[in-house]
Amino acid sequence: MAELIDIHPVDPQARQIARVVSLIRSGGLIAYPTGCSYALGCHIGDKRAMDRIRRIRRTDKDHNFTLVCRDLSEISTYARVDNWAYRLLRSFTPGPFTFILRATGEVPKRLQNPKRRTIGIRIPDHPIPLAMLDYLSEPIMSSTLLMPGETLPLTDPVDMAERLKGQVEAVIDGGAGGIEPSTVLDLTGDDVKLLRQGKGDASAIVPGV
Repeated sequence: MAELIDIHPVDPQARQIARVVSLIRSGGLIAYPTGCSYALGCHIGDKRAMDRIRRIRRTDKDHNFTLVCRDLSEISTYARVDNWAYRLLRSFTPGPFTFILRATGEVPKRLQNPKRRTIGIRIPDHPIPLAMLDYLSEPIMSSTLLMPGETLPLTDPVDMAERLKGQVEAVIDGGAGGIEPSTVLDLTGDDVKLLRQGKGDASAIVPGV
């Protein structure tokens, strides 16, 4: 069984957050709540951890990762954001949306979509990842905790710890997770495109949805 770290979902304990961030900085892979579903997370520059996520999920080298950021100022470091897109981000973050944007040179090429040079960016509205990001002071590389052959993400942290034994360093127990991933919106063109309808209500962003 992977280590289960109990963290209060509303008022995260600083000591526990520090433990988790230490694991991430040392190359560890964690499962954590995002406000939508649980996700796998690791250090942004850690290729080995990224490969471990691919093995867990059995995805190919073109699998899209998301950078989970703490605020809008951090987004500008890793993505090119036009004025209209910035206004949209300001209105709908933090929240259950992932935005596809053009990547800057700060994003390692292995994290970008290999054909389009884009990156998924998200600012969560859950206290646990926000506390982790504040302590870490840089984004977390992330992917939804969806096991091979399954259509819904794992929701029970104890079950995750059992099933991910030997594959992750820790599972954060922040309570039961949801089954809806974030809504994915492409902001790389002149108009917003809905790529995946998830927890976030896209009707106020994409006409006709």
